Amino acid sequence: MSEASPEHHYKTDYSSLTPPKILLFDWHGTLVDTLDAMYSAMEEMLPQLETLNLVSRLTPEAECKKDEDAKLVRYIRIFRRLHPKILAERRVSRTEIFNAVFADDLDARRIAHNAYNDCYRSHYGEVKPYQEGIFEYLSAIKLLGIKVGVATNRSREFLEHELLIVDQGRWKTLFDTTVCADDVPEYKPSPDVIVQAASRLEAVADESVWYVGDSHTDMVTAYHAGVTRVFFNGAHWEERWIDRVIACKEQNPEAPQVVVDSFEQLMAVLAAVQQFNRDNGISLFQDDVNSVRPLPYPPRDPPPKRIEPDWHPAVVKLAKPRFILFDWHATLVDTLDAMYHAVDDMIPEFESLGLINRLITADQSKSPEDAKLVDHVRHYQELHPKVKEDRKISRTDIFEVLFGDDQGAKQIAHKAFTHHYRNHFGTVLPFEPNVKNMLIGLRNIGLGIGVITNRDREFFVEELKRVECNSWEHLFDTDICGDDTVKRKPHPDQIIEACRAVNLPVSKEIWYVGDSTTDMIAASCAGVTGVFFNGAQWDQSWLEKIFPGNERYPHKPDVVVNDFSEFWAMVLTCMNLRREE
Repeated sequence: MSEASPEHHYKTDYSSLTPPKILLFDWHGTLVDTLDAMYSAMEEMLPQLETLNLVSRLTPEAECKKDEDAKLVRYIRIFRRLHPKILAERRVSRTEIFNAVFADDLDARRIAHNAYNDCYRSHYGEVKPYQEGIFEYLSAIKLLGIKVGVATNRSREFLEHELLIVDQGRWKTLFDTTVCADDVPEYKPSPDVIVQAASRLEAVADESVWYVGDSHTDMVTAYHAGVTRVFFNGAHWEERWIDRVIACKEQNPEAPQVVVDSFEQLMAVLAAVQQFNRDNGISLFQDDVNSVRPLPYPPRDPPPKRIEPDWHPAVVKLAKPRFILFDWHATLVDTLDAMYHAVDDMIPEFESLGLINRLITADQSKSPEDAKLVDHVRHYQELHPKVKEDRKISRTDIFEVLFGDDQGAKQIAHKAFTHHYRNHFGTVLPFEPNVKNMLIGLRNIGLGIGVITNRDREFFVEELKRVECNSWEHLFDTDICGDDTVKRKPHPDQIIEACRAVNLPVSKEIWYVGDSTTDMIAASCAGVTGVFFNGAQWDQSWLEKIFPGNERYPHKPDVVVNDFSEFWAMVLTCMNLRREE
């Protein structure tokens, strides 16, 4: 077989590489694909953060090392689940997640890993090679006289079971050693698993040991162990962290020394190392790499791309804002814990409140998902577990789904919710760290701002005092609460009342920013500009489902923003566009 060279754009300095005597591999995401089980376990474990007392131990966003980590912490803190982009791309491991959200809190990470393992027992079992031909490639590496091992954060009970079933069990004899997280004191990025693996092979952890892994954590682990760092980019990262760290090796000593996108490229690297040493009169390995390597197997296909919401071209059609109204809960602030606790408490009272018989029928539901929620509440008198896991739907939207146009039923439900909310409300956090600065910025460019909320005034007034130590009270020109008008959202009464309070006509120059279909219906019915705040990070297909724009459900937002940095840029764009006219 002719010699091949790696095809990626990262250049390997073969003169600086110590030829490998041992090749150690990460397990998940490098040798095997256990993504379905891993993400199912993560989605089962994250809603337990509150009962595990880990919410308060999440890394403060200001202390996160990367913007991506801060966004992940925020999303997990608010929604207790993984960011949809992570779920769609399926590239990030649970170790990466726990290292990002708990940083240097080793005890919190240990608790999280243990809880994950408990959940993983319900899901593991389906395991397959990460790409075609791994057995053949590892067999070829062993023919070269290189010892092969696994160093993983996987627990021993899971690794042993997965070894028995992957590739019909024929991998069992491939490995000279396996070291798991429960064999050593600390999880990666501690170097313990690598150091232990080398020791079991009667070697020291030095650059003659190569560690092949698919994550930043793996590279940090290899750096701390003092071994050669090989980044396996089987997940096809497009904007890879390695682009940044390789460019700044002084600040990022964990930068990989070798980058490969497939096992075929790994064999090509070994062939190039062998050839370089031959040219310098040094004999390596027990056989010629190109004579033992298998015929090339294709790399793993890249994951499907998440379709990001992209309604931003509508920005050029937006009216220049004169006044901006904001929803409160899940737009400006996070009060999800109290809200869901109160809904949990009140739904079992539906029968005594006479609300069970007033739930809408399946044919009246907007979507099959809505019909399932109504059916679940009718039969079990509780929210569907998925709704509570997702933590993305407001109580107003829940009542809209359950009762449709029955205003009387919704009034009874809101009153019951208010009664129970008194037992839970208290903690109020900005939905994003810079919300206050954004609000101040809007005022500084001459825009008035206000709040429209279905929250009762007694709660809104108290929550306004509690958010960021009573520093928001002076920011709003008006606030209209759920009990200030006869009808709450999705009726337009509150928006109309807010415009009256600030002596402005109801028009498209009034923007209403909210996170729910209820908010957008209210904006549309009032005739103001509806800005959907996609803090829950719904993808484009879901937005098209909840805003179908058909005859039965005609109301759609004028524009969608995913965070307040996008919103701020959009406001400035609209202001600048109109100033140039």
